[in-house]
Amino acid sequence: MGGRGMAGMGGHGMMPGMGMQPQIVLLREGTDTSQGKPQLISNINACQAVVDVVRTTLGPRGMDKLIHDENGTVTISNDGATLMKKLQVVHPAANTLVQISMSQDAEVGDGTTSVVLLAGEFLREAKPYIEEGVHPQVIIKAYRQAVALATAKIDSLAVNLEQSGGEVRAMLEKSAATSLSSKLVSGHKQFFAKMVVDAVLSLDQAQGLDMLGTKKVVGGSLQDSMLVEGVAFKKTFSYAGFEQMTKHFKAPKIVLLNVELELKAERDNAEVRVSDVTAYQAVVDAEWDIIYDKLAKIVASGANIVLSKLAIGDLATQYFADRGLFCAGRVEDGDLKRVAKATGAAVQTSCNDLSPGVLGACGEFEERQVGGERFNFFSGCDKASTCTFILRGGAEQFIAEAERSLHDAIMNTRRLLRHPSVIAGGGAIEMELSAYLRDESRKIYGKLQLLIGAYAKALEVIPRQVASNSGMDPTDVLNKLRMKHARGGKWFGVDVIENGVCDTFEAFVWEATVMKRNALLAATEAACLILSVDETVRNPASEKPDAGGMPGGKGMMGKGRGGGRFGRG
Repeated sequence: MGGRGMAGMGGHGMMPGMGMQPQIVLLREGTDTSQGKPQLISNINACQAVVDVVRTTLGPRGMDKLIHDENGTVTISNDGATLMKKLQVVHPAANTLVQISMSQDAEVGDGTTSVVLLAGEFLREAKPYIEEGVHPQVIIKAYRQAVALATAKIDSLAVNLEQSGGEVRAMLEKSAATSLSSKLVSGHKQFFAKMVVDAVLSLDQAQGLDMLGTKKVVGGSLQDSMLVEGVAFKKTFSYAGFEQMTKHFKAPKIVLLNVELELKAERDNAEVRVSDVTAYQAVVDAEWDIIYDKLAKIVASGANIVLSKLAIGDLATQYFADRGLFCAGRVEDGDLKRVAKATGAAVQTSCNDLSPGVLGACGEFEERQVGGERFNFFSGCDKASTCTFILRGGAEQFIAEAERSLHDAIMNTRRLLRHPSVIAGGGAIEMELSAYLRDESRKIYGKLQLLIGAYAKALEVIPRQVASNSGMDPTDVLNKLRMKHARGGKWFGVDVIENGVCDTFEAFVWEATVMKRNALLAATEAACLILSVDETVRNPASEKPDAGGMPGGKGMMGKGRGGGRFGRG
């Protein structure tokens, strides 16, 4: 319905014992509205259901989830953002948690499960106050005040890596190992942490992650994975004549094309009218001349390696093999772009002007076997730093999860290089913030004191869940942690190795400060957003393409409580 109006039951709702009042219907027929306290409680419950799915994945002893989608694809993961994407949540309020998890993944790379858990716990702590009649805006005000205090405290507690006296590389490796501890590859975290730091340090900070390639080869073990300094990609489909090609070059010249080097039937209803056989032969000869002309120009350019985004046929393959060149057609777009940036070559759409300026160069090129696949390696690229992970493993799903784990660690390490400050992990920072906020809340009177205390209690969900997922008694662990933090042990967190508590900073369980700040801010904003929604209006009929027109005499008032309300059709 275009326009707004008030719909009520005679102004004051129905009193017990009174007859039915005539209804004023302003919403389109079939509209379902939910509002007020029940709507808010319903949204909180929906968010709890989503949180419960990822709850058990937190921490180094977190469990993995196996998701089987409608396409038959199987995903095994404990990465919060991956799970949230795969869940396909349709509830509009609960979908907010999916969005913050994905934004945390894009912004920082790690902490995706923590951010969902925190948002859910903030809502859980707010629920009893909502039921008791506290206005949502009072809760929102308290939460915003609490997160401001918490982020300021994080900044004051953070330890700057540059001032800590240790070697930066060793610090980065320890932080990367912490990020990998909760992943499927945790058994090989030292091996992969070194690989991640090598990759991040080899890349320029200004470069995007597109200069970091990841290739997966089924077979072997995780320890067979390698980091290639340069570009590597799987050998493309090749035609007869490929066997005679040179597979190894020192300081080669490289030409990149977006040109099809193949004789094939004409497309797009091409038609040639000929009067005799000689005319037909002239057309055929012209086709051969055109392709031979292209091939001759490529050879004349001085290039040793020819890569094309489009097909390179058997004629061209044999032509290049006879002249000592290497060629590969149907190279993936991402790989071609990385070769272009790394070698300084420019992708050409024509073979007519292949000047030395458009050719790329690298230190060495070779093709060699990796497991059951053959790979092309370009190393010694001077124009731009690039590297490629080649991941090995027993199953495809396992390697895919290893790739996601490395992505989180890489993002975390890149952020740490840009903002080199860390805090202790294992729930230590959350316990310290919780104790600090409880002390601060005692200086405030009224409802805000209780609500900031509720926010402080919600922060304890992280150490509680880490302990619970490790098979410890969470109540016992939290009591020990509260005692340690009350006595000034600010870095005490959950020790999953010895099943107790320890100084996690000394144990090198480090997390990037920016990750924890971002998680707290995003979780609080999401909780405040859900708390500020008090009505949902949905008309399934109006979502259909043929919906239209005004409602008739009958209509649904919906499920909302109370007298008057504003509605939209």
